[in-house]
Amino acid sequence: SLRSLVAGQTPITVPNTVTVVEAARAMKQHNVGALLVVDGSKLCGIFTERDALFRVLAEGRDPAATRLNDVMTRQPQTIHPDKPFLHALRIMHKGRFRHLPVVEDDRPLGMVSSRDALDEDLYELRADLDQREDMLE
Repeated sequence: SLRSLVAGQTPITVPNTVTVVEAARAMKQHNVGALLVVDGSKLCGIFTERDALFRVLAEGRDPAATRLNDVMTRQPQTIHPDKPFLHALRIMHKGRFRHLPVVEDDRPLGMVSSRDALDEDLYELRADLDQREDMLE
């Protein structure tokens, strides 16, 4: 389930009042492509690299003066932590987005991304290659 996947995560949240520059710095600091945007402790949006590119830079907005509340994706699709990861992948594929907040009782618990599936596959591939190298030696 997604609950086990996000259990080790600390949700990376920012208030909806921060500027795009502050959000970009948080994304860089945490090495993530999306942030969970909150109003108090309740999820109210998501801010992604694409939002920064299309809604800020391409529109000629000042990132230092623009608040996330004005450019975030509001009411994003979310998923309950007891759902399987495969269900999350299907939602992301169907919706054509890469980040999906995991939410329970309006509280963000973490985020999954399509990259999480790739990370697992890469881990398995690396383990398989290591095993093959060991067999050849």
